[in-house]
Amino acid sequence: MKIISLNLNGIRSAANKGLYPWLKAQDADIICMQEIKAQAMDLTVEIHNPPGYFGYFHYAVKKGYSGVGIYSKVKPNIVIEGLGLVDIDDEGRYLECQFGNLSVISLYLPSGSSGEERQAFKFSVMARFLPHLQALVASGRDVVICGDWNIAHQESDLKNYKGNKKNSGFLPEERAWLTGLFNQVGWVDVYRTLHPDTTDACYTWWSNRGQAWEKNVGWRIDYQIATPGFAATAVSASIYKAERFSDHAPLIIEYI
Repeated sequence: MKIISLNLNGIRSAANKGLYPWLKAQDADIICMQEIKAQAMDLTVEIHNPPGYFGYFHYAVKKGYSGVGIYSKVKPNIVIEGLGLVDIDDEGRYLECQFGNLSVISLYLPSGSSGEERQAFKFSVMARFLPHLQALVASGRDVVICGDWNIAHQESDLKNYKGNKKNSGFLPEERAWLTGLFNQVGWVDVYRTLHPDTTDACYTWWSNRGQAWEKNVGWRIDYQIATPGFAATAVSASIYKAERFSDHAPLIIEYI
């Protein structure tokens, strides 16, 4: 099973940059998308349901903002939009598709980089999301959460770690929260399991400022995080950089 995760920074923008021919060539089983920045009325038939795929979306209330989606070759048994928390769900940040005993989730955690108010909201989302993450592990289901977590976990996950220790996305509290998910709750960082030592090859996001892409001054903030049993079936993980569809790169993981 091939699963792709990608923050699109606008689904229509990504479509104009050649996303859909690339997706067709990838022939993935499931594609998780974040930051679609669109409403249902904005999507063409081809974008909503590309040939060979069922498309599902959780839109933000605010137009042109946030939102997540999932394409799947197989129609899910159950689709869950949102966490049941109004302020989070209004921003379109959680979509779960269940296929038998497997849950695939597209997640877009908030960024706190725009100021203290948004950072406080990010911490609030993290705190309220934690019980759900614990319940997913305890459910006994196979689960993989794909998305933009807006946190670089370790120093090896970003280029300028020394200069970012007080910045959103690399704050001690954010990093400790992820450590808790892995070490206490039981989630597995699938890419890191397969590539424990990579540094500059692991980045999935680059700022649009200061020639970050050209100089590979990046961050690893996109993850596929899975329950142990499902994570153990992963056989390969790669980050596609030959083409650019957004300021993020697709994270591609194959499971058996």
